[in-house]
Amino acid sequence: MTLKDARERRVRTGGIELCVAELGDPGRPTVVLVHGYPDSKEVWSEVAARLAADFHVVLYDVRGHGRSTAPKPLRGGFTLAKLTDDFLAVADAVSPDRPVHLVGHDWGSVQSWEFVTVERTRGRIASFTSMSGPSLDHFGHWIDARLKRPTPRRVGQLLGQGAKSWYVYLLHTPVLPELAWRGPLGKRWPKLLARAEKVPAGDYPTATLPSDAAHGAWLYRDNVRPRLRHPRPDAVAHVPVQLITPQGDAFLSERLYDGLERWAPRLTRRTLPAKHWVPRTRPDQLARWIEEFVTSVERGEPSWGGGGRHADRFGGQLALVTGAGSGIGRATALALAEAGARVVAVDRDAGTAARTAELALSVGASEAWAETVDVSDEQAMEKLAERVHREYGVVDVLVNNAGIGVSGSFFTTTPDDWRKVLDVNLWGVIHGCRLFGARMAERGQGGHIVNIASAAAFQPSRALPAYSTSKAAVLMLSECLRAELAAKDIGVTAICPGIVNTNITSTTRFTGVDETEARRRQERSSRLYGKRNYPPEKVARAILDAVTENRAVVPVTPEARGAYLLSRFVPGALRKVARVEPKL
Repeated sequence: MTLKDARERRVRTGGIELCVAELGDPGRPTVVLVHGYPDSKEVWSEVAARLAADFHVVLYDVRGHGRSTAPKPLRGGFTLAKLTDDFLAVADAVSPDRPVHLVGHDWGSVQSWEFVTVERTRGRIASFTSMSGPSLDHFGHWIDARLKRPTPRRVGQLLGQGAKSWYVYLLHTPVLPELAWRGPLGKRWPKLLARAEKVPAGDYPTATLPSDAAHGAWLYRDNVRPRLRHPRPDAVAHVPVQLITPQGDAFLSERLYDGLERWAPRLTRRTLPAKHWVPRTRPDQLARWIEEFVTSVERGEPSWGGGGRHADRFGGQLALVTGAGSGIGRATALALAEAGARVVAVDRDAGTAARTAELALSVGASEAWAETVDVSDEQAMEKLAERVHREYGVVDVLVNNAGIGVSGSFFTTTPDDWRKVLDVNLWGVIHGCRLFGARMAERGQGGHIVNIASAAAFQPSRALPAYSTSKAAVLMLSECLRAELAAKDIGVTAICPGIVNTNITSTTRFTGVDETEARRRQERSSRLYGKRNYPPEKVARAILDAVTENRAVVPVTPEARGAYLLSRFVPGALRKVARVEPKL
């Protein structure tokens, strides 16, 4: 279902007519999407289409925008009080008997904060999802707090937001904004959006953009200065609020929302590695978060709070982890599940993969599945990718973790040993990046790839030539892929754990010795790793931190960090250490 399939109606309010579009079953909960500046309702078309299967979705052109009429005169016609009148008229027309779930972006969010904090809307709104648009009252109090109690940090925040708000000053100038929008700026805006925000082409922006932007300048002129000078002291939201913050927003600082719990007691926070126009660049993720939030409110479930420290970043995302049956793979799958991600646990052992999926559901994953595959098998990986994309969707976070160990000198490591370790440790990563990363890039809505390398990638050892070579290749592959996929907003991270207490030592192949000696070395290695006792859960936390911060290379354990620094600044020292034969 698309916006072209929408049912349209005209709603009269305050001497103007609003163009209202509806999708989905009117018997289902109603979600009202309110657009920002200089947009029209079409900015929501991708999100609306995804929500229409489960909800009654309503979009309307704000007065003076799109196919809605403009007030006469324009001055004084866009006050928050009149915008509230418009919203109530729409809500009464489309959902007279049930409160609606409100979603706003940019100025749609700014005005929606007014809707959810004034008394006359109480009972008409069930929940509010806000993105890229703060309450002017909250903003005013935020400024006052920093002016009354200035510190270097607070002054820096004021100056930073002041620089981001450069366009607000221009929109207060008379005539100039209208001339710019009806002239060169209106013509160039689509290309500017595509270049600066990576907004894909489609039904947005519409041909009404120049007049929409010219009329919308009065949103700023009628409201910004009065509210910032005299913010309301009672602007507390009377509904649950979900705040979605794009981390790369060029117009709004994340610090604007510090202390928002004071004004929104039932608050759920989400963050996105994206820029300002998330309704166009991240419709999949927004639709999932809106659906989850609205559903939880409808069921009476307290969705605010909980979910762990990473819930604001990974909630609702689809994560796939290979080698998820044990060790770092299982710990990472469970950490993602605890943060609210939907998890696909992949392992060559069906039983351990199933157990990880069960545990993922128990710690917080909304959905979890087990898949069995040998990552070195190209055809099997292709079938897995087809099945995952068909049944679960495009992966948002891919963790290529599956790996095997092999130890022994270069001359005792046979070609077959080399093939096995490279097939799993390197080709398994290549298959995962190629098959799942390609869909990420094709979707065009960002994502993240994590490749588990090793401290052995930059720490040479006479005992690990094959293993170290495979992990060094993974490290370089990650660096190259990171450079290529940056333009697609896809991050790539190489994780280099170090000595971690997992079962990889018990399965490591030792070359050049008989079975008895190989077993003895496995047992001794396992004891040494056990004494070190660095848990895989710490590596999992480092992985989630790395994805959140979009870091390139992450050595995890202290010895891994030390070796990484030596490899960068004193590589000769590592080469000398590499000559020492480890005693196993």
